[in-house]
Amino acid sequence: MNTRRKFLTGAAVTMAAAGVSRHALAGLPEPVIQNSPNTQKPLIPNSGRDYNPVVTLNGWTLPWRMKNGVKEFHLVAEPVVREMAPGFKAHLWGYNGQSPGPTIEVVEGDKVRIFVTNKLPEHTSVHWHGQRLPNGMDGVAGLNQPAIPSGKTFVYEFTARRPGTFMYHPHADEMTQMAMGMMGFWVTHPKVKNPDIDEVNRDFCFLLSAYDIDPGSFTPKPATMLDFNIWSWNSRVFPGIDTLNVRLNDKVRIRVGNLTMTNHPIHLHGHEFQITGTDGGPTPKASRWYEVTADVAVGQMRQIEFLADEEGDWAFHCHKSHHTMNAMGHDMANLIGVDHRGLAGKIKKIIPDYMAMGERGMADMTEMEMPLPVNTIPMMTGDGPYGSLEMGGMFTVLKVRKDQAPNDYKNSGWFKQPAGTRAYEWKGAMPAAKRSNNAGESAMNRVQPKPEVEVQVKKPGTNNHKH
Repeated sequence: MNTRRKFLTGAAVTMAAAGVSRHALAGLPEPVIQNSPNTQKPLIPNSGRDYNPVVTLNGWTLPWRMKNGVKEFHLVAEPVVREMAPGFKAHLWGYNGQSPGPTIEVVEGDKVRIFVTNKLPEHTSVHWHGQRLPNGMDGVAGLNQPAIPSGKTFVYEFTARRPGTFMYHPHADEMTQMAMGMMGFWVTHPKVKNPDIDEVNRDFCFLLSAYDIDPGSFTPKPATMLDFNIWSWNSRVFPGIDTLNVRLNDKVRIRVGNLTMTNHPIHLHGHEFQITGTDGGPTPKASRWYEVTADVAVGQMRQIEFLADEEGDWAFHCHKSHHTMNAMGHDMANLIGVDHRGLAGKIKKIIPDYMAMGERGMADMTEMEMPLPVNTIPMMTGDGPYGSLEMGGMFTVLKVRKDQAPNDYKNSGWFKQPAGTRAYEWKGAMPAAKRSNNAGESAMNRVQPKPEVEVQVKKPGTNNHKH
């Protein structure tokens, strides 16, 4: 982690709303900039009320300073270069060197002051999604405040009034700025014991984001509405998404926010969880039930909790199959079952690098030797202990280990399954296949059997008044 000194020398400072004294603005907190795409250790509070901090997947928590009883943060909106996976970088917009921006953690009842410096080429604002706050601090440019011009710094100040899982993002030129990666997580911890908020051993968070980046290019296309080809968690795609490393029998909380243009059914293998919170706050315990998949709609936050009581490497992913792929080619023709052998040889005489793809399914793409354009990640990638995982996008692994130390978040490697607990190849005799007499016929063309029950109809008598 590094800082940029003299970042704001000579910058004009403007107040977003009344109530911030010039004395408070006399010295801005120095902005902290993070460039590493790796998951950083939780930020243990050294002032104010104590709490169990969160771990931001492939991200970090923004430090603060205490000034006259107020927690002061400094966000810098700026163009960033985000490594979405090794060898694949994107030119995005974000905060403090990254997209998404750093997580902000506070405690219920904290007085908070956030300085926002705009280093973008256009105006911006920050909306504090889900917060209860004064109307002039809500961050909708034109409605609650003037937009923050490029080169200026605005100040937001409010009290964190309720605990929960929230996020922040622009409410100015939203289509462009959010499509370019401007978003961040916000967590408000409870001040006192809350009957609907349990203590947990591990607390993770990440945001769902999507981009349309043509193969060989670096900058997303902000006008895309649905046909995104890069589906990410915290602007990382598999195999670049870090694993979630926990200790056997840990109580685990995972907070997920969705700022894409579609819903995402988030699915966990090997465990059942409960939805314990939304951006509306903690869910009452009497309303909870067990799930293995939770749908997170656009603009929603979902907080899930489970007991990690099954050791192993467990898949954790969006259950929309196209969302676990990279650089998806939506216009690709369906060639399953087509024999390319003769045609491929003829095409290779004209185009030596030509490869036939898709006639047996998509798995061959994990073994493609055809050179990719610069700064492009394969559609299906990532290796496991038994071969290719054939995944991408919104996919990672929950690693549950009995020997993982408390507060230790390092990856322990692949799970060694006990003998006799892994699927294996059958070596015995195979039964002869039995075919029905109608095998191969179209169901629509088969002769329908005659009904075995005779239907008799009784005509009405003369006493039925001619009905």
